[in-house]
Amino acid sequence: MSAEVFEIQYQTFLTFLENQTPADAVKGLLTLGVPTATVESIRARFEASTQKVKELDEPAVVESKGRAAWYTGPRAADRYWPAVQKILRADGWGKDSVRSLDDSSTRIVSLLNHPHEKTFRSRGLVVGYVQSGKTTSYTSVVAKAADRGYKFVIVLSGIHNGLRRQTQNRLVNQLVKPNPSHWHQLTSPDHDFIPPPNPAAFFGKASGPKVLCVVKKNGTVLRKLAEWLEAASQYLVDTPTLIVDDESDQATVATKTINPLIMRIMGGLPRSVYLGYTATPFANLLINPAAEDLYPRDFIVNLPKPAGHFGTEVIFGRDPIDGEEPQDAPDGYDMVRTVPKGDCEHVRPLKKTDVETFAPTIVDSLRDALEYFLLATAARRVRGTGNPHNTMLIHTSVNTAVHLSYRGPLRTLLGDLYRDVASGAAVARLRDLWELETKRVPAEQFGETPVAFEELVGELPGVIRACRVIMDNSSSDDRLDYEAGPVVAVAVGGNTLSRGLTLEGLSVSYFVRAVSAYDTLLQMGRWFGFRSGYADLPRIWMTDELAGWFRHLAMVEHEMRSDIDRYMTEDVTPLDFAVRLQTHPALLVTARAKMKDAVTASASYGGQRLQTHYFQTDGEWLRGNISASRGLIKAATAEGVSPVVDDARYVFRDVSYTAVLGFLTEYTFHEDWGVANTELLTEYIQKRVRAANALRQWNIAVVGNPLNGSNGFSFDENVTVGRVGRARIKTEREDFADIKTLMSRKDAAVDLPGDYSNATEKELMQARSVHAPSTGLLVLYPIDKDSKPATVRAAKTRENLAAEDHVIGVGIVFPEVTAGDDTAHSYIQADLSGVAIEDEDFSALEEED
Repeated sequence: MSAEVFEIQYQTFLTFLENQTPADAVKGLLTLGVPTATVESIRARFEASTQKVKELDEPAVVESKGRAAWYTGPRAADRYWPAVQKILRADGWGKDSVRSLDDSSTRIVSLLNHPHEKTFRSRGLVVGYVQSGKTTSYTSVVAKAADRGYKFVIVLSGIHNGLRRQTQNRLVNQLVKPNPSHWHQLTSPDHDFIPPPNPAAFFGKASGPKVLCVVKKNGTVLRKLAEWLEAASQYLVDTPTLIVDDESDQATVATKTINPLIMRIMGGLPRSVYLGYTATPFANLLINPAAEDLYPRDFIVNLPKPAGHFGTEVIFGRDPIDGEEPQDAPDGYDMVRTVPKGDCEHVRPLKKTDVETFAPTIVDSLRDALEYFLLATAARRVRGTGNPHNTMLIHTSVNTAVHLSYRGPLRTLLGDLYRDVASGAAVARLRDLWELETKRVPAEQFGETPVAFEELVGELPGVIRACRVIMDNSSSDDRLDYEAGPVVAVAVGGNTLSRGLTLEGLSVSYFVRAVSAYDTLLQMGRWFGFRSGYADLPRIWMTDELAGWFRHLAMVEHEMRSDIDRYMTEDVTPLDFAVRLQTHPALLVTARAKMKDAVTASASYGGQRLQTHYFQTDGEWLRGNISASRGLIKAATAEGVSPVVDDARYVFRDVSYTAVLGFLTEYTFHEDWGVANTELLTEYIQKRVRAANALRQWNIAVVGNPLNGSNGFSFDENVTVGRVGRARIKTEREDFADIKTLMSRKDAAVDLPGDYSNATEKELMQARSVHAPSTGLLVLYPIDKDSKPATVRAAKTRENLAAEDHVIGVGIVFPEVTAGDDTAHSYIQADLSGVAIEDEDFSALEEED
């Protein structure tokens, strides 16, 4: 057979696939009399094409076994995806960005069921990043699914009209307008779902237009939709449906109204895929997989972080996760400014009883934030590039009365500032602020053009005149509208601004609202996203406590995504694994109702290398730890152990565990170090001693620098080393230091024979399993209280340690857990008793639409 004839027959097979499953398409070829050998060749080529899709490098995917492969990617005759591509290119998307989106959306579509399977009700989850283009991702998936035969598309878009309207507009612009005669719309930008009288007009013909429905997650709306679909059931038997749940962790999981209604809607659609999209999947991954619910049992997709995306760890930095070198964990950019604790009572009510009478004060931190926003906006006008809009977010409370109380003070402040700029009275203060900020975050670091104060000052009067103060909440008629031309706005709001909604040109956020859960906190971070043309300008004003929470969340988020990536390589399904979500002493993972099916995960310290990097700088606190470390060396000496000395390193071998427990009792770990504390470490060691006779013996090491006459630190008269230098990450917190990196990898083998300078973490632990299989290692580091950044480059993110006394850092290396030694510690329960928090307002779920 000639190649030309074979190609014709292969194209015939692809044509059959438009209306048949692959198995039925093969039968169709045989019915036409195509030779069996040719059919097998066609099948082999087709399977190679589907395998190529499965083997795409990104995104990472975990899927259930036995799902039929059918999608080979877009085709030349497609209608909807090419239109989306054309729009994206016109909007400035580069080749690499379009290719990445094409690949990821192709992989997601390949996980959907073939639209002509007899019946299916699948459930999947796509994990993205906050403000990372998830809407564009699912628009592309919808387009490709529609090209292959999916007819009905339901998008569940948040709980507020603003996000639903924004989503409807985007889908209309990218899907409907390029092909208007090929779509029916059940909703519009101005109207949520209203049941039309004749379902047959929409679903009567399989070849008729596609049907688009964008609805809020509102009880009244979803009930109408469910009832209408039930009345139309005779037309839906053969209607392939894609249900996209945007922000699928919000209102979907463990809610009395919305969750059952989504299940009811799926129940009326015999051919349907539920596809959840979220950047905070904590609640979704805690659903009971055994229940008839929306746990993503069929597939989980981990989207790659887009190039240029500002995420949690980029802004706040994070601590390293297990097996990761400290230098590989980012420090974060110097873009976070401190709101002093004393300011909080002036910018938000601390008690519910104060809400109605609350009147905000324009404290210095809020004035600085607003003035910097105006300066940044003027600088962006000078540059004349990037997003034309400029937005500042003020988020202090969920209460609408609090939002409204800001209108007068902010307008007064803008009016006063306009007069002071015109008279010159404010110029010196504004110059100082701009020069300080541009020195801390140089434009060149981000490839942006520096703007001198003299260049932007002429733009300030026009910026202040253009600036609107908008109260965007469920009780206000004010709304951010980016459709009518360039916007300069200070938006004061709560929940309507904290989920999904894109704040265009957001450069400054003033955020002091305390919340109780990981997902709520991350979603309120509207500052995440893309900042083309002004990557150097974003700033966030928040309390140090909130900044610490975000840093912890960056680690949790990274660990969760690493789990998904790791499971992808281990040939397991979504029902075979559970992603670990590390807890925090002051935060819930998600709302309590959503955690009802969660179990406490055991997290063994076995095989882990722990290192303290948070310290107080208070002299009394530090001297207590110096005393504890000297006590440990004294206890080791009292046991008759003589150290092995190697330059600036001392190693005491086979010290009893009781000496280590005594040290842990005396040493104070900083409360922000969420990895461990005295109680957890003590309990873990005692359990391993009892359960497997492990950790009875410890090696104690002192690691310092060579002595040079003035840098000595003595643990006792026979153990003196030079102090080590560890500058701290820049911070405005008082009495606090984060040095990030304490212990090098080779220090974790200081008690082992051989050279481990170039060993990987895995190789190091293997060596410990051979030479010290049941022995723990504890390393003491004397850190110079006057430590300075080691290089000019380091000084950009670090500063002098400035402690009142020398700091004792502690590294602990636990041996791997062996058979019969499976002792573990449990994560601690969140304690919210001392935290002033506001829960999410879900009243919109039941409001009449």
